[in-house]
Amino acid sequence: MVDRALELAKNIKLIVLDVDGVLTDGGLYFGDDGLIMKRFNVQDGFGIKLAQSAGLHIGVITGLNQKPVERRVSELGITLYSPGHHHKVAPFLAMCESLGIQPEQAAFMGDDWIDLGVMSKAGLALSVPNGLPEVIEAADWVSARKGGEGAVREAIGFILEAQGLLEDAKKQWVE
Repeated sequence: MVDRALELAKNIKLIVLDVDGVLTDGGLYFGDDGLIMKRFNVQDGFGIKLAQSAGLHIGVITGLNQKPVERRVSELGITLYSPGHHHKVAPFLAMCESLGIQPEQAAFMGDDWIDLGVMSKAGLALSVPNGLPEVIEAADWVSARKGGEGAVREAIGFILEAQGLLEDAKKQWVE
């Protein structure tokens, strides 16, 4: 699985992410005022910035349409954002088309049945270890970290390493 995934990762130009269960732990936190809160991992955010600085595009497609996600996506400079989509293939293909790339040049990271359709279209299907068994089975690569706990950062590191870009990405912060 890893050798095949490494080969697929070499051609990736776009990484598209699910939110609940991937960028977050999947929990919905409700305040007394009814507002929903979400917990995002800063390592994932930093990984997204690393990917962007290496020339990769980042997209987000989520089944829900929530202000905390909109704010986080905006903070990270992600312009390819499609909220409120339970059928994710069409927005995924639209993102690819907007960048002039083929779906085979895009990766998608998901964790639930809602992600299976787009995972089958992406050139590199990624999952988290706490994803549903069918999603893990459909994935070319599965992170060691759970969703909301740095899984996105790990996936981005995997793709950057496959493309020979990881050391340069690290140098900008170490030196």
